[in-house]
Amino acid sequence: MQISELNLTKRRLLGGIAVTALGALLASCSDSSEEKPAESKTAPAAEEAKPAAEKPAAETTPAPAEAPAAKVEVPQPDGTVDMADVLKPGTLPEMAMGDANAPVKIVEYMSMTCPHCANFHEKTFDAIKTKYIDTGKVYFVLREFPFDPAATAAFMLARCAPQDRYFPFVSTFLKQQRAWAAPADGDVRGAMLQMSKLAGFTQESFEACLTNAKLAADVTAVRDRAAKDYNVKSTPTFLINGKSYSGDMSVETMSALIDSFL
Repeated sequence: MQISELNLTKRRLLGGIAVTALGALLASCSDSSEEKPAESKTAPAAEEAKPAAEKPAAETTPAPAEAPAAKVEVPQPDGTVDMADVLKPGTLPEMAMGDANAPVKIVEYMSMTCPHCANFHEKTFDAIKTKYIDTGKVYFVLREFPFDPAATAAFMLARCAPQDRYFPFVSTFLKQQRAWAAPADGDVRGAMLQMSKLAGFTQESFEACLTNAKLAADVTAVRDRAAKDYNVKSTPTFLINGKSYSGDMSVETMSALIDSFL
């Protein structure tokens, strides 16, 4: 997802996203017994059977050895960043997982309506969390980079949820992305409301969150900082130990990349 069409003014971001854009958005898996042979009273002389001629054993062709697994190529960075500056908190509290002193630090910028981001979090992230974050090897930070009012609204709702529910909320919205971002009936507002209710929102808290102009501005500021200071142009983008990588990654690719820093 590219940022080339993202030319919004601060006034439109505050008004358009928090009030107008979001307002328009909101309006719209037998067992058998063995028979004994009958005993014969007179046993006929039996001719000794001749042994059958033995056939030469067929030659067996050994199975070919399995080819070694192809080595996963470590992706090349798109550029470099000042990681110490990247890790400085912005306008919103940092949403992070893992040990802040871990040797590998990853900051992911993503959009809630980005299919590549959804694919990463559905197919790759859980394995990376188990292998690297939970074992103290990676400190992971998730930051907002919305491309449209629907993505901004989803991030705002995640921020309005209890802080310990932020990651589960984001994960659920990403895994159910098509259901709420592109529902069959076109009612994005209704789909978002129903999913938010599962996280404990009411109609009133849902509306209050999405009309919070300051929160909308803060979410937008996270995106603007990434674009201006770290040259983030697409999602997902990963800033890892001072290097920038864009695009979705498989478990194998991201593992190889993380291992290169260990």
